[in-house]
Amino acid sequence: MSADYETMKLTRAGRLLRIELTRPERLNAFAMTGTRELLDAAQRVAADEDVRMVSITGSGRAFSTGIDLKDLAAGRIEQSYFDMWDAALRVFETMDKLVLCLIHGYAVGGGLQLALACDIRVCTPSAQLGLPAIKEGLIPGLGTFRLARYVGLGRAKSLIIRGNMIDGTEAERIGMVDHLVAEETAFDEYEGYLAEYAATNSAGCRASKQMLLDCFDLGWEGFFHKYLVLQSKAMAAPDFAEAMEAYLAGRDPRWE
Repeated sequence: MSADYETMKLTRAGRLLRIELTRPERLNAFAMTGTRELLDAAQRVAADEDVRMVSITGSGRAFSTGIDLKDLAAGRIEQSYFDMWDAALRVFETMDKLVLCLIHGYAVGGGLQLALACDIRVCTPSAQLGLPAIKEGLIPGLGTFRLARYVGLGRAKSLIIRGNMIDGTEAERIGMVDHLVAEETAFDEYEGYLAEYAATNSAGCRASKQMLLDCFDLGWEGFFHKYLVLQSKAMAAPDFAEAMEAYLAGRDPRWE
């Protein structure tokens, strides 16, 4: 996969695709170009069958502060921004890859929305997270769809309606993020989590992600049918045969 982007850098390391947001002078905020590039990158990654895992990080002092407020105030944000933005997040959320991100500095507004569309969020204790769109007279996008699924409806209403910020420690306590890492060793610890999740990243693992996408939305019958279909695919995949062979040999599986 090769693409030249102005606002992010994509690099491959085996089956891992790294996306680094590279607009540190704006705290990795997204304007029209960045949002267009994010959608293109998400679609390219989703279509790449050689990629099994995606990492999203931000350069400089922040993960991302979401929509570029300077461009928004100057009238340079078009309506198509919102369509492209949420289309990109949905691609990450539903793609047949595990998506992890490292939050440091700020994950504000769309930055937090992007993190919530990832499968696993790793975060530093001092990071500041929030959806302050209400203070700008706006709806915080589909943070209204995702946040309650992680922290519960009551907490989501409080965070969204007040538009307040919380730090990484509180975010981990309430289930907004999954792992805390020390400030000074954040990137090294994050690499450890990437390796840990890669070790379980079989076809069955990624099918489990597809199941969890609908765990709040499908009724029992529909969910059970989806499970039977995906389980049959998982059992037919080479990863299952490798897992059984590894079990009999008393070793860890080596996914293809």
